[in-house]
Amino acid sequence: MTPRPLITLEEHFFSTAVPDTLRATYSEQLKHVDNVLAKLADLGDVRRHDMDAGGVSLQVISHGAGLSGHDTAVCRAAKDQLAAAIKAEEARKGRFAGFAVAPMHNPDEAVAELRRAVREQGFVGALVDNHCGGTFYDGAPYDVWWAAAEELDVPVYLHPTWPSDDMGSHYEGNFSRVAAQSMASNGMGWHTETGLHVLRLFASGLFDRHPRLKVIIGHMGETIPFMLQRIQALSRRWGEFQRDFRTAYDENIWITASGVWSLDPLRCILANTRLDHILYSVDYPFQTNEAGLEWIHELEKSGLIDEEQLNAIGYGNAEKLLVVRAPREK
Repeated sequence: MTPRPLITLEEHFFSTAVPDTLRATYSEQLKHVDNVLAKLADLGDVRRHDMDAGGVSLQVISHGAGLSGHDTAVCRAAKDQLAAAIKAEEARKGRFAGFAVAPMHNPDEAVAELRRAVREQGFVGALVDNHCGGTFYDGAPYDVWWAAAEELDVPVYLHPTWPSDDMGSHYEGNFSRVAAQSMASNGMGWHTETGLHVLRLFASGLFDRHPRLKVIIGHMGETIPFMLQRIQALSRRWGEFQRDFRTAYDENIWITASGVWSLDPLRCILANTRLDHILYSVDYPFQTNEAGLEWIHELEKSGLIDEEQLNAIGYGNAEKLLVVRAPREK
């Protein structure tokens, strides 16, 4: 039996505060995904209809990639718009929850926005760009950010974003600009950059300083599960740590299936990742809820996991991590 309810965690919208420069960044995706801009802009009936089509009972909504480097006022406006939509939905069936966006170019302001989002607006965590203009979050200025997330006991979802100017040149070569843009972003590059970010956080000693930290990464673990044995072996050379990489992976990292509709990577993940750290997600509207539901059906028939485990991945693990409860059908 397909698990009910389904919860998805990497599901996006576009705020009315989004600058035109950010819209331009999405130009290639807008060409190849039908009606994506209209669906990004919607926080109402269109979104609910698409959730119904994919059997999604609770959608944790976050802003699309690229906003974390913008002014605090823009991030706040986007967050407040989402908070208002979630509040309005509470009067219906309560099918929306939210991850807050934060101005990661200014860690102190990002912390202030995170505290307000969680304590005053009911957000269940934050989803932020994987880097801010090429700056990752393993440096000392960002320790206040991670300390706040640990104190508030909410997860931070590290979401891929476009390469900075210095990163982008690594993907240029004897092929089209379109190919370079894709390889630098959703074709591969931003996934490996997100995996690299997790390694940087570990190497900085972050998970020793903040052992209760919760970090989510999408797309079947952004390549880390497939390199886990090698990372564990070689990371012993990186310094002296109270908790090795495998411990941090087991205790501090959650992964989602967002937008990867194959059982092949999941076979690897089930062999080396705690089942209670595996979460279903879609990556709406860049992927369809229907494609995700088809994958759930395929997983159900595969024999890889039993019904209890399927329910855990489909919704139970998310309910425990985020302290939410998806609406149940009566």
